[in-house]
Amino acid sequence: MCQIAINIPNEVLYDTRMNLEETSQFVRCAVALGYYTQSGVSIGYCAQIAGLSKEEFIKYLGKNNISIFHFDSKEEFLEELNNA
Repeated sequence: MCQIAINIPNEVLYDTRMNLEETSQFVRCAVALGYYTQSGVSIGYCAQIAGLSKEEFIKYLGKNNISIFHFDSKEEFLEELNNA
């Protein structure tokens, strides 16, 4: 696993009223969300990046209005729905 450090101004912590752990968690989740939505990285890897279980990460996606279901067409969605 690689580790990346970023600099966040202290004023941001003050303005957001986040402590270091809350800020770290926020950044991990933001990076995982970006990897999931922009690069197609799996839920499992993104959950690891975020420091969450897969279930927690899926809930986090839902809170951010991001679906874990991806269909290329309405017909594909309806076919999947009928098979459920």
